[in-house]
Amino acid sequence: MVLDELARKIRAQREKRGLKQQDVANALRLSPQAVSKWERGENAPDIAVLAPLANLLGVTTDWLLSTGAGLPDVFEATVLVSSVQGAYRKSRNMKPRDFATWANGLFYMLTEVTLRQGAVPIKYMGDQYLCFFSGPLHQGRALEAALAASEMVAEDLRIALGSGEIYLGAMGHPDYARPDIMGEVVNVTFLALGWAEASSGSGIAATLPVIEGAGADDRVGRREEVSFTSTGKGVAAPVTICEVIRAAP
Repeated sequence: MVLDELARKIRAQREKRGLKQQDVANALRLSPQAVSKWERGENAPDIAVLAPLANLLGVTTDWLLSTGAGLPDVFEATVLVSSVQGAYRKSRNMKPRDFATWANGLFYMLTEVTLRQGAVPIKYMGDQYLCFFSGPLHQGRALEAALAASEMVAEDLRIALGSGEIYLGAMGHPDYARPDIMGEVVNVTFLALGWAEASSGSGIAATLPVIEGAGADDRVGRREEVSFTSTGKGVAAPVTICEVIRAAP
């Protein structure tokens, strides 16, 4: 197909989802310059990148190449969410501006650590950080990011990982919309964060699909089948949550 048409489609879908070129590059483990060249019509994605790119943009490879018309709303990804133990107490003992300075320092470090593994940052909420990983080996990259964050961030960090289908799109009023992710896996990951806060000695929890996808059985400490049916979060089936130990035995 004509490169200009492919460039237009990639850019239009990226902007529709509220993603930056840097986000696409991070998710696909490429340079921002490569993505920029695609969108200028100077080059085309390598065939090995087409499927992950299509998933990230919420389209099919057929649609990108003008041989089909489906536009799927979801794709496979691993979600990471984190929190800091004692953050509420800290917020009460600090002036708002000082707490904001502390939170920005925390988020800067978390973002830098996860970006190294190709994360797409989504949002910051109080002391919580939400991002996702897609494309090749996304479960393993998310797990490596979680382990690195637990070692490098000088806070009592709690992290949860969940893997499955997510919806990515701009949410809210068109004038103020921001990219966000939705889906049962997002709900499960936030619920797993609560488990990590209460039940994980290492501070890191992952659902079984993350462990299996990452081939990380040697990293599993405690595991528990947890039912979230009473939470009202729409999670119907029990979920197996694993404590991730920081060093393999």
